[in-house]
Amino acid sequence: MKKLFLSLALASAVAFANAQDMTSKKGVPILPETGDWSIGFDATSLLQYFGNLANNGTNNSPSMSPQQSFTLVGKYMKDESTAYRGKLRIGFGSTTTDNLVDVDGSASNPPATTTDEKKTSSMNITIGGGIEKMRGKGRLKGIYGAELGIMLGSGKTEYTYGNNFTSTATAPNSTDWNTPLAGGGFAQAATGQRTTEAKNGSTFGIQLNGFIGAEYFFAPKMSISAEYGWGLVMSSTGEGENIQERLNAAGNAGEKITSKVGKSSSFSIDVMNAGSIVFHCYF
Repeated sequence: MKKLFLSLALASAVAFANAQDMTSKKGVPILPETGDWSIGFDATSLLQYFGNLANNGTNNSPSMSPQQSFTLVGKYMKDESTAYRGKLRIGFGSTTTDNLVDVDGSASNPPATTTDEKKTSSMNITIGGGIEKMRGKGRLKGIYGAELGIMLGSGKTEYTYGNNFTSTATAPNSTDWNTPLAGGGFAQAATGQRTTEAKNGSTFGIQLNGFIGAEYFFAPKMSISAEYGWGLVMSSTGEGENIQERLNAAGNAGEKITSKVGKSSSFSIDVMNAGSIVFHCYF
């Protein structure tokens, strides 16, 4: 009995010492250290994958997706219980699509063709930051803090046409961009009025929220976290603009008509990122 008691006491002491050291068998720290950086990934698909493996389910395809779509998300450990959060997206995009239409009045067979062009461009920027605090002992940590984010966006679509308005082409052949063809390209239509530019209003958004959750370190500097957020989201979209082209009053050329698109705004205070699950790597 005495030997059993001593063995149990020794085992408890070793376990306590290991818990205090919080290092792996190879001496690698389990928890992040001051100066470490972290990146996060959406862990939902990974958990689903391992769950399917455990119950012989289907859809066993692991995948890693961003913690937030199109946005870089990271943390910097200021000290063992404080981290700075950061989010960044700087996105610019442009897509050009060409479509062939018949030349107005072409006498050849098949008719000669000319090119209509559609060019879409966009800009999306997200900048965010916050502070996260950790508390607790061992591998399981409670986390809480606050974040502030700002979002900016804009976009426009420009159209150019191969056939112009003239006294003999009062409804020139143009691309119907809303009707794609099964074999590729777009339908052709004769039109008396067509869009040359559609400009979205600039978008501005702000998000301020607090969060609380837990993070568990299952391996050296690797963890799974879950958290809830609650806060304020405001966004507004400015006045847009549509420019169309039609035959002028003299009936011999095209003229531009500009119309405005109304503004919009939204405001909410609500739960956000409810129960989001994230896989973290610290380095």
